[in-house]
Amino acid sequence: MKTATTRLLTVCLALTAAMQLHAAQKSDTFQTPGGKTVVINHIKHASIHIEYDGKHIYVDPVGNTVAPATDYTLMPKASIILITHEHMDHYDQLTLPKLWTPATAVYTNLAVNSKVHRGIALSNGDSITYSSDIQVWAVPAYNTTPGREQFHPKGRDNGYVLQLDGLRIYIAGDTEDIPEMAQVKDIDIAFLPCNQPYTMTIDQLIKAANTIKPKVLFPYHYSETPVGQLRLRMAGSGIDVRIRDYK
Repeated sequence: MKTATTRLLTVCLALTAAMQLHAAQKSDTFQTPGGKTVVINHIKHASIHIEYDGKHIYVDPVGNTVAPATDYTLMPKASIILITHEHMDHYDQLTLPKLWTPATAVYTNLAVNSKVHRGIALSNGDSITYSSDIQVWAVPAYNTTPGREQFHPKGRDNGYVLQLDGLRIYIAGDTEDIPEMAQVKDIDIAFLPCNQPYTMTIDQLIKAANTIKPKVLFPYHYSETPVGQLRLRMAGSGIDVRIRDYK
C-alpha cells in the first residue's frame, strides 16, 4: 500500500512532468471575434512572435543578449515591432535590422526611440491605429516596491494592449501590480511578468491577474521563479493559466 508521502511524491512528479510538457509547447492558437486566426509563438523570456492575417508582430525581440541565442534571420520579417523599454533583455539593437524592412512599423517608448532613430515613440496613454483591425495602446509599467523603483521608474516604460480584429492581448512589460491595471479592460490574453526584484512576486501576479481577469494568462519573464504553482493557486479563478518557456 502506498504511503501518504509516496502518493504526494507521485502527484508532484506527475505535475512536474505535465508542466514541463506544457512549457515545451512553442505556440498557441486563438480565434478573433471575426473568425481570424492568431498564433502566438513563444520565443523566450519577454520575446514574443504573433502571427495574424499574414502579418508578423514581434514584442521585445532579443537575440544573443538572453540565452538561448535566437537567430531571427530564420524568422519572417516584421510587420510590427513593439519594444517596451531599453533594458538589454527587451531591446537588442543588433536584432532589429534582421527583422525590419522599410515598411515595418516600430512602436517603442521614448528612450528606445532615441536609440533606433525610427518608428514612433509612444508614451503611457498614447494609442495608434496600424490598420482598421489592428490597434495598439501604450499603458504604464513600473515598480512600486520601496527600494526597487529605480529598476522601472513610473512614466518611462510601456506595457501594451494589442487588439487584433477584436482580440485583446495585454503585454504588461516590466511592472508590478500597479493601480492602473484596473483600467486594463476586456483582455482575452495577458502576459504578466514574475521575477522580483525587477517585476512581480507570485502573490502580486495573482493579484494582478484577478484585477485584469484575462481569459488566458501566460506568466512570462520569470527566470527561475517557480511559476508552475500558479496553476494550482489560481484553480477556480476562471483564468486559463498556461505555462510556457519564458525563463
